[in-house]
Amino acid sequence: MKYYPAFLKLENERVVFSGAGDHAAAKINLLIKTSADIHVFGVNASARVSDWAQAKKITLHERTMLAKDALGARLVYGANDEPHLDAQAAQWGRDAGALSNIVDNLDASDFLTPAIVDRDPVIVAIGTEGTAPVLARKIKSDVEAMLPATTGPLARIANGFRPVAARLKDSVARRDFWQQFFFQRGPKAIATDGEPGVSAAL
Repeated sequence: MKYYPAFLKLENERVVFSGAGDHAAAKINLLIKTSADIHVFGVNASARVSDWAQAKKITLHERTMLAKDALGARLVYGANDEPHLDAQAAQWGRDAGALSNIVDNLDASDFLTPAIVDRDPVIVAIGTEGTAPVLARKIKSDVEAMLPATTGPLARIANGFRPVAARLKDSVARRDFWQQFFFQRGPKAIATDGEPGVSAAL
């Protein structure tokens, strides 16, 4: 295993992009789902990047990135599609103690971004270490079909009920309770009565 999979906590963490075009937009599209503090540096921003800036989902700086912009960052992306600019941004990131990624250049990156199935708070990450993107997309499609859109709401509602379920002292009883909820009562309730029905079923 060349890459060790991990989920990074990005709440209020600074994430920096060198580049504001389509290369950057593909990665920003995933990161705006987090609560990271995203700063994008670049001229001639793509339409999507401009729209996100106008919606205040990111902060767009209409200039090229400088070394000081990496200070305090958790992640730095080189996303200009220009090798010398991307390499420079990645090095500035490393010098500042951040993990750096050059889009579409695994060998020069500290981490990779996997294919993601998003059923927040249930997240499935799929990686092939860059060897088989087509296979990753197929696995993602299969997992998306396996996990209905209701998976996320069920998990969120269940999390709020955990202190009550903890009163079941027997571990087997707790496991049976949650299996019944996630695979029988919960899906039936949300299909029939929506999220209020799930709470009632719990």
